[in-house]
Amino acid sequence: MKQSKGSTMKKQILKFTVNGAAHEIGVAPNETLANVLRETLNLTGTKIGCDMGTCGCCTVHVDGRPQMACLTLALEYQGAQITTIEGLKQGGELHPLQKAFAECGGSQCGFCTPGFIMTAKALLEENASPTRDEIKSAIAGNLCRCTGFVKIYDAIEMAAKELRGEPVTHSDLHGYCDLKRPSQAEVLKV
Repeated sequence: MKQSKGSTMKKQILKFTVNGAAHEIGVAPNETLANVLRETLNLTGTKIGCDMGTCGCCTVHVDGRPQMACLTLALEYQGAQITTIEGLKQGGELHPLQKAFAECGGSQCGFCTPGFIMTAKALLEENASPTRDEIKSAIAGNLCRCTGFVKIYDAIEMAAKELRGEPVTHSDLHGYCDLKRPSQAEVLKV
């Protein structure tokens, strides 16, 4: 962060919890939550795409609700509970949304994926059985330039079924999600 010559911008102490770990760090008054997560805490899964709140790449959960981390100053989150994409993995296991995005091809370049997953997680916590239209509405603030969205919708539907404890079949997913994707070892066999 650059400061103008003669600037007296003093850091203030921010106490908050990120992915279950308590943190007490010095933060400049003009630092965004996204910058603090990425640059200070080295949690680079939170992406900064547009820096204007229009792409959703920076979505994290603040006290259980999705928020765009590029839009707000970090000091506004004093005492908050923050969850980033890194915090979804539990006990060495990926969250069902993370697995579904990988299995369905819901992430191609991957830049927007953390934001989509965090937004979808909030949806599935409120509505365990969303329709495709409800999924489209929930993620309308997230942008992807690679996938065309169908695989993203499939991934969210697949994760919802898994979270409900239901079996997932190809017919459920409009045929776009490859549930029998070969392993990396199978692909690399010569």
